Amino acid sequence: MHSLSVAEMAEALSQGQCTSEELTQVFLERIAQFDAELNSLITVDPDSALEQARAADTRRRSGEAGPLTGVPMIHKDIFLTAGQRTTCGSRMLGNFVPPFDATIVERCAAAGLVTLGKANMDEFAMGSSNETSYFGPVRNPWDPARVPGGSSGGSAAAIAARLAPLATGSDTGGSIRQPAALCGITGLKPTYGRVSRYGMIAFASSLDQAGVFGRDAQDCALLLEAMAGFDPRDSTSVDHPVPHYAGTLTNPLTGLRIGIPAEFFGAGLEPAVASAVESALKVFESLGATLHPVQLPNLGLSVPTYYTLAPAEASSNLSRFDGVRYGHRCENPVNLEDLYKRSRGEGFGAEVKRRIMIGTYVLSAGYYDAYYLKAQRCRRLITEDFRRVFEEVDVLAGPTAPEVAFRLGEKTDDPVKMYLSDINTIAVNLAGLPGLSLPAGFVDDLPVGLQLIGPHFEEGRLLNMAHQFQRETDWHRRHPTAFA
Repeated sequence: MHSLSVAEMAEALSQGQCTSEELTQVFLERIAQFDAELNSLITVDPDSALEQARAADTRRRSGEAGPLTGVPMIHKDIFLTAGQRTTCGSRMLGNFVPPFDATIVERCAAAGLVTLGKANMDEFAMGSSNETSYFGPVRNPWDPARVPGGSSGGSAAAIAARLAPLATGSDTGGSIRQPAALCGITGLKPTYGRVSRYGMIAFASSLDQAGVFGRDAQDCALLLEAMAGFDPRDSTSVDHPVPHYAGTLTNPLTGLRIGIPAEFFGAGLEPAVASAVESALKVFESLGATLHPVQLPNLGLSVPTYYTLAPAEASSNLSRFDGVRYGHRCENPVNLEDLYKRSRGEGFGAEVKRRIMIGTYVLSAGYYDAYYLKAQRCRRLITEDFRRVFEEVDVLAGPTAPEVAFRLGEKTDDPVKMYLSDINTIAVNLAGLPGLSLPAGFVDDLPVGLQLIGPHFEEGRLLNMAHQFQRETDWHRRHPTAFA
């Protein structure tokens, strides 16, 4: 049962071959059996999950079911869940129980999806390896000695190990696409504003975007359609029609122009990863698409631009965690200054502190113009590069990550080396574009991801391309044998 795709699960439910309660119990048992090794989940609530499943079964019996009613899923622990602990992977929010649901949690519940629990993540979504979580690192199901990618590594690892069929994630600089690549699953970061950010704990507000994980493109299409759409409670939400993503998955790719940015294939890319990606691109050619070399001349500015702007926004967003209103509070403060210092010092981990300090510095008097404003200008140059290149081609393609999953602890002592893990994904967030990663091969028994990038609100095109690719290949069907 756990090896079925979401579409197959939905069909089994609609045909009465199983109930949602039975399906949910299967995944709860797998979590109990396997997650001690992976640490992919922070909170699991079997009683709540089974209650939701029974309600979904009632909806089906009454003829009120939708396509996803009764299908289990998990939420990244960055999304507020009413009455259920939401930690954001931090000691600062270790005991925080929100009074309301995030919009996407509401919409998933309205679609009849069953929440199994909350996925582990890098603290406040700051990380590329899922090693900064206060609750311990997540391990990659393909090799538990390696990272799953971050910050949505818990969601990706759970899908890869078949502990859940669907999961939500958030992507600020590659935090859906990079773990999807390293764990061998499909992950989609939508256009900025496509999915509501209301109830998502903020890291960098102009870059954060909620998105989806699934085994394949069809799974992602079904979940995205349930989540997407305008939300008046989110000032960054865009009022743009939500297409029927699943209905366009089989459109032919004949005549599709795929741009291949030279910058994605430069120094730092592992030759074996490049070879796997090049082989995957030939599949698109066989389906009628054409490949065109293109250039994004300012792409090299994306990492320093991102690591100026994102910490600046984090510095502002995380100032609310002061030990006064909610979150961790130190014991026996002697005065207000002591309360602030010790609460924040105890509540935040090293990576979060590093980014707050960088952000505070670049926003300070005397450095704002030199760093923050200059980074904003660079962001505009990067965005213009994408706008220009999309006048020549329909989509872009290249490796999601320059290497396969690296070993736990390999990069923790070198923050710059760690930051470069997202070198191929960051620019997409700076420009607010949709990006998708899909399995495209293996190197030394570890997955390789292919990244597809489209113009604004062209998620349907990316899902269509991924689905057609997955009809021709079986990379997305492979799973770690230890979690069969």
